[in-house]
Amino acid sequence: MTFVAGDVVVRQVDAKSWELREPVTYEGRDETFVVPAGFKTDFASIPRMFVWLIPRYGNYTRAAILHDYLCTAKPVSRADADGIFRRAMQELGVSVPRRWMMWAAVRAASFMKGADKGQWFAFAIVAPLALLFVLVPAVVVQAFLFLFWFVELISWLPGRALGKTSRQMPTLQVRTA
Repeated sequence: MTFVAGDVVVRQVDAKSWELREPVTYEGRDETFVVPAGFKTDFASIPRMFVWLIPRYGNYTRAAILHDYLCTAKPVSRADADGIFRRAMQELGVSVPRRWMMWAAVRAASFMKGADKGQWFAFAIVAPLALLFVLVPAVVVQAFLFLFWFVELISWLPGRALGKTSRQMPTLQVRTA
C-alpha cells in the first residue's frame, strides 16, 4: 500500500483551493484510488487557529488530497476514508502524534456532519488527549489572529477606498519525493 511515485502538481484556484494538474494514485490493500487531474483540494483542512501546529501541507499532503477525494467522490464510507487517511499518513512517515491528531480531527468532522459513527472507541481516547495538548495555545493563537485580522482590516480599508487591491492567483508547482 503506497502512493505511486510522481510529483504533486497543482494550480492555485483561489486563496484556499488548489487544482490537481496531474493525477495522484494510491494503491491500497484491496483497491487503487486515482485522484484525477482537475480535482480541487484545500490540502489539509486545518482551522486557522491550529496551523501553528499542523500546517495545511507537509509530508501528509498526498494523504490529505486522497482524503478530500474519498470524501467527495465517496467510493468508500467516511469512516473508511478517515482510516485510509491515517494509514496513508503512516506510509508517508508522518509522526504518530500528528497522525492520530489529524485522524481525530477528521473523525470529529465526520461525526459533526452526521456521517457513520464508526471507530468511537479510538476517537474517545485520542480526541481528549489531542484537545488537552492544543486547546490553550489555540485560544491564545485565535485571540492574536483576531487582533491581526483587525489590523489587516484597518490597513486594507484605505487601499480599498483608492481601488488598489488585486486578486490574481499565481500558478505554483509543488514537487514531493
